Amino acid sequence: MIRLTRINRVPLVLNSDLIEHVEITPDTVIAMTSGQKFMVLESADEVIQRVIDFRRTISNRPDKVSVCEEPILATDEER
Repeated sequence: MIRLTRINRVPLVLNSDLIEHVEITPDTVIAMTSGQKFMVLESADEVIQRVIDFRRTISNRPDKVSVCEEPILATDEER
C-alpha cells in the first residue's frame, strides 16, 4: 500500500499491486485494474518511487519467524 494525496488534498492509501498504468496529463492520473481512476498531486516519478520503496520493504522482511521445534527444558541449576 502506498500513501498519496488526491487532487482535492484528501489522503489516499492505494494498493499498488492494482495499478494498471499512470497517465501524465497536467495532473497525474492513476488507472486501476478495476477501472477506477484517481487524480493525485504527486508526480508520476514520485508514485513510481513509492511503489518501488513499498516493494523493497516487503522483499526485505524475513519470510519466516524462527520457531524452536524442541521444547527448552530448564537445567537443574535454573529450577
